[in-house]
Amino acid sequence: MTGEARTLTHIGASGEANMVDVGGKAETVRIAVAEGFIRMAPATLDLILKGDAKKGDVIGTARLAGIMAAKQTASLIPLCHPLMLSKVAVDIREDRSLPGLRIEAMAKLTGRTGVEMEALTAVSVACLTIYDMAKAADREMEIGGIRLVEKSGGRSGDYRRGDAG
Repeated sequence: MTGEARTLTHIGASGEANMVDVGGKAETVRIAVAEGFIRMAPATLDLILKGDAKKGDVIGTARLAGIMAAKQTASLIPLCHPLMLSKVAVDIREDRSLPGLRIEAMAKLTGRTGVEMEALTAVSVACLTIYDMAKAADREMEIGGIRLVEKSGGRSGDYRRGDAG
């Protein structure tokens, strides 16, 4: 972790969990990008890419699941604000060096709070959907590397991972 330590915004003086009041914040365009991967056997990747998985179109279904998950983040993460997202995009591409699939999600809105959790949720659920749809062929798949890549907008300013390409 880099930089100076910050306080936890969702923890009250007595240690209780609280939802942050964003009512006084300015509305700005806010964008967040997150990424992750699912590693699998080369044969499983081939099965997915050929569209031969028993449950159907793995990549298309995972993309839709990620978009739907971003829209439901406030229902899944207790202290997240319900947001009116203006855009969610989920990109899934093969990576033979894993071998497996790399997932990237972007969430965007004009509002008073960030969309990092929505982007992270989209990636997480897309990975879980791929696992679910391909587990009959490969129970040893591994989900990993889920992290925020960048975010823009808001009082805290822009952020980009130092190792982001």
